[in-house]
Amino acid sequence: MHPNMSAPPSSQHVQRDESDRLLLHRIVGGDREAFRDLYIAYHRRLARFLTRLTRRYELAEEIINDTMWVVWRRAGKFRGDSRVSTWIIGIAYRRALKSLKSRGQKQLDSAPIETADLVAPDELGEAEMSEWILQGMQQLPVEQRLALEFAYGHGHSCEEIAEIMDCPVNTVKTRLFHARAKLQRLLPQLATPITVGADADGRGSAASPGRKPSL
Repeated sequence: MHPNMSAPPSSQHVQRDESDRLLLHRIVGGDREAFRDLYIAYHRRLARFLTRLTRRYELAEEIINDTMWVVWRRAGKFRGDSRVSTWIIGIAYRRALKSLKSRGQKQLDSAPIETADLVAPDELGEAEMSEWILQGMQQLPVEQRLALEFAYGHGHSCEEIAEIMDCPVNTVKTRLFHARAKLQRLLPQLATPITVGADADGRGSAASPGRKPSL
């Protein structure tokens, strides 16, 4: 499951970005209705991402408002060399880190993951991530988990993830490499049969581990 850095964005991503760019262009002109539409378009996506990152709904909402205020004020500074979603999520990510730091908090590696928001793109070849992968991701260091989320949950390229997380592209590749390696080690452990009891002669019986996913 390797994000293809050279593959062009899907038609859906292209259409969405074109719509976002039109809204951003109107926002530059002070169009509050366009800002409202962009806010609505990104609120749910940002809320789920930031709630997982901060584990505090009220803080996530505060960061969303800060992020969109930055978008309103700096819409004219968007260079256009990345997708609008990359720019907005990057602002949200950096605002979140700043908020956590100012509160003396750290990102929590084991923040729960909601299956509803982690739909895998075409590269995974599945409609959604399996329960095994979700359990494994909860055990990853937060930066590796977020890199996977950005790549496979949001469909961002390595270059876009580097822009969002403000790090070199090679760092993103390293995080994805180690995340995949750790998942490959963790998943067999998660799929190990669980002893549910012993019968009269002391032999244990095992529950079926279910389908083991492939990476």
